[in-house]
Amino acid sequence: MINLKGVNLYLVGMMGCGKSTTGRALAKQLGYGFVDTDDLITQLTGQAITDIFAESGEDYFRQVESKVLSEVAAHTKLVVATGGGIVLEKQNWSFLQHGLVIWLDVEAEQLWQRLQADQSRPLLQKPNPQQVLDELLTQRRPLYRQADIHILLKPDQIVESVCESVVQEITKILRPEASPQD
Repeated sequence: MINLKGVNLYLVGMMGCGKSTTGRALAKQLGYGFVDTDDLITQLTGQAITDIFAESGEDYFRQVESKVLSEVAAHTKLVVATGGGIVLEKQNWSFLQHGLVIWLDVEAEQLWQRLQADQSRPLLQKPNPQQVLDELLTQRRPLYRQADIHILLKPDQIVESVCESVVQEITKILRPEASPQD
């Protein structure tokens, strides 16, 4: 078992990459709490994400998202699944960098296969959703690259395997301090 010293883990990546599923499993494995920022936004506003986008727009959503992230960052021992666009706001990085940022990266074609029937993604409710997805990925990829850890997911990789990869990468970063020589 690794000692994270209470440091939060922030999962970033595109919608549909598995942040919530992986986050729940990882939190359980580490004995951490789990939070999904989109779920917190829904609880805080009393609205579904799609309704927030439709009624108040993406800018308002991003403001609420930043507020939620700032409050989550004040806690410890959490695995946090973030919204895919959380990396767009510079101020969010000041909160994310209080913990370890883990990018779950999924190839564009695989993302599209996962998302094409999903009606709950407001940014994809456009005439050419696959093109929009590709554009979002192109825009966000340089931001995701700022993460501390990059996990490239294989097609149909099971969640336990993803968690194992994350833990392996964390142990490379958080090497145990060398014990003093006698």
